[in-house]
Amino acid sequence: MKNDLEKRKLVSDLKRAKVKIWAAMARELSRATKKMPSVNVSKIQQHTRDGETALIPGKVLSVGKMDRKLTVAAFKFSDAALTKINANGKALTIQELLKTNPKGNKVRILKWF
Repeated sequence: MKNDLEKRKLVSDLKRAKVKIWAAMARELSRATKKMPSVNVSKIQQHTRDGETALIPGKVLSVGKMDRKLTVAAFKFSDAALTKINANGKALTIQELLKTNPKGNKVRILKWF
């Protein structure tokens, strides 16, 4: 399965980074796919501030509205969620965030909302 191979490679890359936030994300992504969280755009907006980066170890769904300028990194996005996030902020994959922010500064993990 393509997603499973991508997920394993991502977990391996996160473990090699040797930063606490990336190690925590590797643990979250190592869990079963059925246990991956789904987080709505409204919850991301509710639990973050402007300029922060939200890191989601699962899928971002489009329920709610996004008014803030945020960077949102996730394993997967729904098409509607991508549109809402990119209207004001920026949507990235976890791999892209790891490359642009290897130290994990100003990153907040959101998972069980």
